[in-house]
Amino acid sequence: MYYRILPEIKNALRAGKEKMTVPFSRMDFAVLEVLRDNGYLKSVERETVGRKNMITIRLAKKKGEGIDFRVLSKPSRRFYSDYRSLHRVRQGYGLGVLSTPEGILSVADAKKKKVGGEYLFEIW
Repeated sequence: MYYRILPEIKNALRAGKEKMTVPFSRMDFAVLEVLRDNGYLKSVERETVGRKNMITIRLAKKKGEGIDFRVLSKPSRRFYSDYRSLHRVRQGYGLGVLSTPEGILSVADAKKKKVGGEYLFEIW
């Protein structure tokens, strides 16, 4: 799940890695595409290794530049929000990610489409 991949990305950036691989899931792939579209990752590709599907992630930041995140919705506590109560993350320097009926969207895209959903996490 996305709450497992976020610390892996953070640790890979701290270690100075350029790319990493994780097991494939559609939810993880959609979340990583939103991060790629907003500049947190260089590229996200689905690859087949043997019989297993994997996601190859190329990291965008250089060593020393890190990211931080806050998971809002997790299996033990779901957090839902309508589009009217969505706010900017870190005064516009961060990104909020939602799971909506129209797919995984950033806060800005959800506001434009006037759709709410489960508020997954914030990253900055």
